[in-house]
Order: sequence, then structure tokens, then C-alpha cells
Amino acid sequence: MRSAGLDLVKWTAMLTMVADHLRFLWPAADGLFIVGRLAFPLFCLAIAVNVAREQRIPSRYLGWMIAFAVLSEGPYRWLDADTQTFSVIPTLALGLLVAWGVQHALVWARLAGLVAMLAGALFGRHLMYGLPGVLLPAAWLMARRFGGLSWLLPCLLAVAGNLTNSWLRGHLSAPITLLTMAAALLAIPFGCLMLRIEHWRVPAVRRWGYLFYPVHLLVIKVLM
Repeated sequence: MRSAGLDLVKWTAMLTMVADHLRFLWPAADGLFIVGRLAFPLFCLAIAVNVAREQRIPSRYLGWMIAFAVLSEGPYRWLDADTQTFSVIPTLALGLLVAWGVQHALVWARLAGLVAMLAGALFGRHLMYGLPGVLLPAAWLMARRFGGLSWLLPCLLAVAGNLTNSWLRGHLSAPITLLTMAAALLAIPFGCLMLRIEHWRVPAVRRWGYLFYPVHLLVIKVLM
């Protein structure tokens, strides 16, 4: 069954991601970078919700992520030739495996999650949002399951993921850094509120959402 709240989370994640990438057209628009900090935690929330309600092996879900990680890398590097990381999709794919290992007690699921976590630790500097980003979907799962103080975990990881950016980490007191951390932190309660919305008519985000990522990168590059 479709969830209007989950589709709203996905739409918000995609639109804030596009807003962030529009900085390639308008480099002086620093505010778009701050808006874009909502996107990654919301994508992680979507993964957590899907993992929580899915009992089958996530082979198709993971397969789509791997396929579009490969397809997206060229457009991503064409748009940002100076990048030091892969696109965001490898981080999300590893996060899916860690979340699956947390959700299910099957030996192979726990082993896959552990391997993904180790990969995040070993290759974190090459992953967008690093190890904190890999752990964030699982943190969402745990917070939604246990509540209480466990909500501190996704909040901390959302902030820590942004601090893998060396410039932000080196300018902790700069206004843009403080606003970036605030936006990442607020993405957690904001995502929770959107999930509760079930009476709105929200267009469904289906598998075309995977294609949206590389296509929007190509469109922005062509417009530059």
C-alpha cells in the first residue's frame, strides 16, 4: 500500500536535492546549500521505512541502487569535476544493507550489514556523508522502534555526516556551518511530521525516482 506521507518525504528529498545542485548554476546562492541539507536525511528515512515494512530480501531494491550508482557516476563527475567522493547512491546502498542487518536477525542479513558498516569505515572519505551517512538509515529504524533518547542518534549522525565536509569541519563557527548543522538536525523531526500526513493527495514516487537522479544532474550541466 502506498503512503502519502512517505511519498511526501521522497518528493521533499528530491526537491531539496535539486535546490542544492542549482548552486552549480548560481554559485552565490549559499542558501540553497543549506536547504539541500534536508535531502540526505529524508532519503535515509525513506530507506528505513521501506526496510521496516518489507520482509523479503531487498535484492531488487539493492539491485536498482547499484545499477543507478553506476549510471549516475558519470553525470555526477561531469557536473562536479573537483569532487573527492562518489555520488550519494553508494552511501545509500551501504546504508540499506546496514539497516537490513539491524532490522532482521538472519545471519546473512547481520553479516551483510557488518560488511557494509566496515566498508563505510574503511572508505568513508570516498563516500558522500562518510560513515555517519552509512549508519543513518539504521539510526532512523532504531529511533522509530525504540523512541525516547534513541532519537538523538539520527540527529547526531545527520549533523556528523555534514561535518565530513572538510571546509565545514574547519570553520565550525562560521554562520553557514551553524545553519548547515541546524538544517540537518531539523530534517529529523521534519521527516517524522511528514510521515504522519496521510490525507493529502501526493503523486506517487515510483521507480522513475532512480532515473531522476542522473537525469537532473545532466540537465543542470547542460544549462551551465
